[in-house]
Amino acid sequence: MSNISIPLLGLVDAAILGHLGSNRYLGAVAIGSALLSFLYWGFGFLRMGTTGLVARAVGADNSKQAQLILAQSVVLALVLASLVWLLHPLWLGIGFALMAPQSEVLGLAESYASIRISSAPAVLTTYAVVGWCIGRQDTRWPLLIVVSTNLCNIVLDVVFIIGLDMRSDGAALATVFSEYLGCAIAIFTVWRVYPQRPPRDLLPTLMRWSGYQHLLQANRHLFVRTICLLASLAFFTAAGDKLGGDILAANALLMQLLFVSAYAMDGFAFAAEGLSGQRLGGQDLAGFYQSVRRCGLWCAVTALVMSLLLLVFKAPLFDLLTDLDALRKLLDQYAWWLILMPLAAGPSYLLDGVFIGSAETRHMMVTMVISAALVYLPAWYFTQSWGNHGLWFAFFLFSAARGLTLYVSYLYLSHKNAWLKAS
Repeated sequence: MSNISIPLLGLVDAAILGHLGSNRYLGAVAIGSALLSFLYWGFGFLRMGTTGLVARAVGADNSKQAQLILAQSVVLALVLASLVWLLHPLWLGIGFALMAPQSEVLGLAESYASIRISSAPAVLTTYAVVGWCIGRQDTRWPLLIVVSTNLCNIVLDVVFIIGLDMRSDGAALATVFSEYLGCAIAIFTVWRVYPQRPPRDLLPTLMRWSGYQHLLQANRHLFVRTICLLASLAFFTAAGDKLGGDILAANALLMQLLFVSAYAMDGFAFAAEGLSGQRLGGQDLAGFYQSVRRCGLWCAVTALVMSLLLLVFKAPLFDLLTDLDALRKLLDQYAWWLILMPLAAGPSYLLDGVFIGSAETRHMMVTMVISAALVYLPAWYFTQSWGNHGLWFAFFLFSAARGLTLYVSYLYLSHKNAWLKAS
């Protein structure tokens, strides 16, 4: 429930911007969001790595270790956020140079990204706290954090974009205020569990760099894997931009709908992270396999339901997102890719959760590199004559390849009986 509410926020942004009479505002948010997603999701290891380590600590009944991991993750989040803020003119300039958006979109995208970057401390701190919550299998508070953030964002979208006519800048400002609200709720969540003063030995441990080596080593593979994934998404956006402003805007709207199904399936992947990590931390191999099977079943059901819903309701959804005739025709033209994508991508979401929970993240990195370099880019290169259909075809194969290669790795570790060793 918390996951599926995340893309609904982007959907509201897209729907409001898609009715402003010009696609350049929607294109600017698509470009700016792609760069910021590349940055923020690149630090997604703060959530994923925290989840796996906390889940195994909880499974081993070591609450003190779980508290230490959370504190280290928050400190690391604040250090990284400071670096992001100090260096943002440099990496934003490089990002826009690489994506090379059209001139009428560039200025708006730069302004959007410059406003959004001020929420870096809130975003990264919330990542760490949400990872800790999922590792403890306490997912009600992440639900409250995400729903509160999104509801606030929707209200402020209406105020800033429509009421104050701030357009794409209004969308950015609304997101910044909402992300700080989410961070405040995340901090309150931690205080509920640890209302007393921290242990005396916690601060000296946090001051020692050697104490972070385990956390960083556990996440280096996740960092490379996430960068490859985000580079693939950014490439999709940039390649669509080269096909024209209308294609860029249409792909942005289709991606927002795709994210709804992706986040819904990812909810069961998050469950697999916590459940598999706790089972392996408690040396319960049979329980681990049972958790994987049950999460896999629900992920498959969700993928099928999402594809059916997109098939049945695509017309009213498209009408809701935009009233521009050119965009509406393009959405109809590429709708089948949207409908098929959940079925292709579902296995990769589930198995990501299994490998994160088990700490076998090296396989995630290797399979991602293989899928991007040996499937995605060659498929796009040889189908460029198909236009946007070729781009979607390459992205479809990339998503399917991620699931297939991860499944091969899963079978390999199961055959070697290596899951408990990994944990």
